[in-house]
Amino acid sequence: MNETIRELMTRKSVRAFEEREIGAAEKEAILLAAVNAPTAGNQQLYTIIDVTDQQLKEQLSVSCDHQPFIAQGKMVLVFCADCRKWYRAFLDAGCEPRLPGVGDLLLAVSDATIAAQNAVVAAESLGIGSCYIGDIMENCESQRELLHLPKWVFPCCMLVFGYPTQQQKERKKPERAAMEHIVHENSYRDMDEEELKQLFSSKAGARTYEEWMQAFCRRKYNSDFSREMQRSVGEYLKDFDAEK
Repeated sequence: MNETIRELMTRKSVRAFEEREIGAAEKEAILLAAVNAPTAGNQQLYTIIDVTDQQLKEQLSVSCDHQPFIAQGKMVLVFCADCRKWYRAFLDAGCEPRLPGVGDLLLAVSDATIAAQNAVVAAESLGIGSCYIGDIMENCESQRELLHLPKWVFPCCMLVFGYPTQQQKERKKPERAAMEHIVHENSYRDMDEEELKQLFSSKAGARTYEEWMQAFCRRKYNSDFSREMQRSVGEYLKDFDAEK
């Protein structure tokens, strides 16, 4: 196994950081890796917001489900799916562009998250830990105000970086599902009840599969923050309803 694949296999989320700052050279390397990611038609349908203001970090730690470690991150990047800049450039160049739609948004989200993963891999190679924050998609009114997000710009993910503490280095990575359940050959294969149980039962621990699944459904899928994410993303989607 080469070093790149080893790092991909062992990388895990880091939520506690040393006081050591990330140097300018390391930060530039991470950002360069991000902007050199694969992109649809070389359009780079994203904008990266580099959050350097400590007060803003603290505000984001509150607006993103009250997670204090966000404010302690040594580098915080918000990856925005950006359909606005191309639309405005088309107008400025005398084109007659259609309004951005949901297809454009999904393509831009793909571009943005690919760039984010490049940043994660680059940071890992430098010994710098990271954690994805999907909660940036919640509370759209607050996030729009904090980050001055205009129409057709959607914050699809946030990354918090820092050098991991020894405890974080030693913490076991959560087990991933067996590949046979994840990789389907040639077409989608709808798994039956037994295979779904095989897929998820390792997560149950001391509880029965049904107990764990019901608790997880309440804590995650049916939670208040999950419902807020659905509402918030729905608000962003209104920008991309070209029929209105």
